[in-house]
Amino acid sequence: MTTDSYVSVLKEQDPEIWEAIHGETERESDTLELIASENFVSEAVLEAQGSVMTNKYAEGYPGKRYYGGCGNVDVAENLAIKRACELFGAESANVQPHSGSQANMSVYFTVLEPGDTIMGLNLAHGGHLTHGHPLSMSGKWFNVVPYNVRKDTETIDFDELRSLALEHKPKLIIAGASAYPRILRWEKFREIADEVGAYFMVDMAHIAGLIAAGLHPSPVPLADFVTTTTHKTLRGPRAGMILCKEKFIKDLNRAVFPGIQGGPLMHVIAAKAVALKEAMGEEFKTYQVQIVANCKRLAQKLVNNGLRLVSGGTDTHLMLVDLQSKNITGKAAEEGLEKAGITVNKNTIPFDPQKPFIASGIRLGVPAITTRGLKEDEMDLVGEWICDALENLEDENHLAEIKGKVKELCGKFPLYPGRL
Repeated sequence: MTTDSYVSVLKEQDPEIWEAIHGETERESDTLELIASENFVSEAVLEAQGSVMTNKYAEGYPGKRYYGGCGNVDVAENLAIKRACELFGAESANVQPHSGSQANMSVYFTVLEPGDTIMGLNLAHGGHLTHGHPLSMSGKWFNVVPYNVRKDTETIDFDELRSLALEHKPKLIIAGASAYPRILRWEKFREIADEVGAYFMVDMAHIAGLIAAGLHPSPVPLADFVTTTTHKTLRGPRAGMILCKEKFIKDLNRAVFPGIQGGPLMHVIAAKAVALKEAMGEEFKTYQVQIVANCKRLAQKLVNNGLRLVSGGTDTHLMLVDLQSKNITGKAAEEGLEKAGITVNKNTIPFDPQKPFIASGIRLGVPAITTRGLKEDEMDLVGEWICDALENLEDENHLAEIKGKVKELCGKFPLYPGRL
């Protein structure tokens, strides 16, 4: 059955949902996607995720299921496990987590008991909700001691981290972030974890693609557990997975199933396997190199136009822009840029005086626009349009003019043309 016939069936049976999907396809096609955690998957990943494997229940693990008829889904899951271990040089992997958050939860339930002490990067300083925020289950179930970035460099304060670890003796130290633009020094975390006898977990969700391509140091040799999403820079389906030392895999598997999940989503696991195979190719490595080049070029363009970047720049796929000097909130910038056809997200910056839903900054990432084929020259245009829009947030006509230019540029780098 062709893509067209799939679409026509949906359009006939549920025109409201078809319209929403078609509208989203047009939005992605006609705008610049600069949300750092988003990307555009391949048609092969879309096909796998939309396959008949969505029909199959497969509680358990390959070769040991609680349902019959799992031969084909076993093949898919075994391939995903094998490819994950090969790509990242891991001893073991669990590819069943539905998301990065559930991957993190699974690690916690593997080595922690309620009330144990954990340490993670403060969300307000670039961390993640599941690393101990009070509103997250991680902050409700465990005693959380957050660590921070330095005020002068806006990079992780390892002196503070060590001091807090020596004082509080955490059972688990978590490294990783959702809005941290610099290289993470895994060896420093490992050193501190060993000094206090803590387990060491890395959440590499944002930088997994860079790590797979050798553009960021790998945490896998040093960490007891490494969690990740399979989207973002890895450019796979919206989901999660866990890498770990062989000695932990039995307990980890039990924590995932039956600990926090029931039946795995076998169509998504098949899509993970496809994405992992794509990530093993030379084309993927070239793509990751271009991500870093694009991010540095866009960052430099913004700085040249008078914007301040948290930590002074970027080593990765994202940057955090401080808008305080422009007297603009992140919320206003996000809304105005969307009117200009540029999608970003408001984001707090370290030591932010604003509340999170308002924020003093925006987070920008280039994985999605790099997937489309944009390179350094286009980054100059994108940077110019961002700065132009920020200077004219109240001028609806001017923002509409920029949106027209954005759509024209997007037309030169088509996305999912067969779906429009």
